[in-house]
Amino acid sequence: MTSAPSRRASRQAGERRTRPAVPASGGTRARLGPREKARRDAERPHLRIAEPPLDPTVTDAPSRSGLPLPDVGDALAALVGLLRLGAEAAGIAPEDVERRIAQVLAYIRRRIDGDYDVDDFGYDPDFTENVFYPMLRPIYRHWFRVEVRGIENIPETGGALVVSNHSGTIAMDSLMVQLAIHDEHPQHRVMRALGADLVFQTPFLGTIARRSGSTLATNEDAERLFAQGELVGVFPEGFKGVGKPFSERYKLQRFGRGGFVSAALGAQVPIIPCSVVGAEEIAPILGNMGTVARLLGVPYAPITPTFPLLGPLGLIPLPSKWVIEFGAPIATDTQGPGAAEDPMLVFDLTDQVRETIQQTLYTLLMQRRSVFF
Repeated sequence: MTSAPSRRASRQAGERRTRPAVPASGGTRARLGPREKARRDAERPHLRIAEPPLDPTVTDAPSRSGLPLPDVGDALAALVGLLRLGAEAAGIAPEDVERRIAQVLAYIRRRIDGDYDVDDFGYDPDFTENVFYPMLRPIYRHWFRVEVRGIENIPETGGALVVSNHSGTIAMDSLMVQLAIHDEHPQHRVMRALGADLVFQTPFLGTIARRSGSTLATNEDAERLFAQGELVGVFPEGFKGVGKPFSERYKLQRFGRGGFVSAALGAQVPIIPCSVVGAEEIAPILGNMGTVARLLGVPYAPITPTFPLLGPLGLIPLPSKWVIEFGAPIATDTQGPGAAEDPMLVFDLTDQVRETIQQTLYTLLMQRRSVFF
């Protein structure tokens, strides 16, 4: 037997199902079902509301809104116009801006199409010429104001070994020497630097080093590069030179066992001493946080006048004036085929190269008028 409340609830539910839709109070209308809506449209066609397509396309949207269709060419033209105005305000020729934009767009297209080459060492000439060198040039020309001497001692073709002193705490001298050879040499030669294992084990830095032409400092890699007629650069002081205290500035550290000389003798390529003045002052090392260095697994953790006092800003190098001088080539092809196996000859030639660089450094320091000018 059904109770009274249950019968009342059923009766109310039936009334709701059969009750016609009426306007709600307050000027709002109740939602119509599909049948009621169709009946209303048939009885009163003048009140029918046109509905938009169920699946409008993107190209229809501007026409419905009354806005013109966007044009990529117009957008690029507007961007070029803005860049030209900025270049004129900065004293840069508009033609240089347009040429640079065209180079960037062409580079992006080559990367998308895969139209570039990478050699067995990971060297990417397209990346180096269009990204790596342009990033370094403002520092080279306007921050360090590098002066290059003796660029004529770099051979126009064929293999050769450039041996340089190493300093500066953050080791920017190898980058400046590489760019100096490329930009100042008539043939725009590329120096393939030999680096330590730590460089290539560091994330991001190792990839950039490989793509810009550097490789491991091993005799095997050096011999392969010499066989290809490449210009190889080596910095025998390594981390001992980069991390030495400011009190020992421009005093060359030990050059190792002379492995670079042995490789040059085996390939019979000339050795070109290179002396860099100015790198010692970009971040003078006043002390070393040995415990921090051991925890981080790095050769040294420097204390400089600006680091760690200023945090990351302290890593910005000071704008010292640089001079890079390439000395006269030292011939190795007159020593005979077995010269690389003679330890005394290797030692003497290593000492000769080191002494040449040291004396050149002293001469350049005597000629220098100021650290920053």
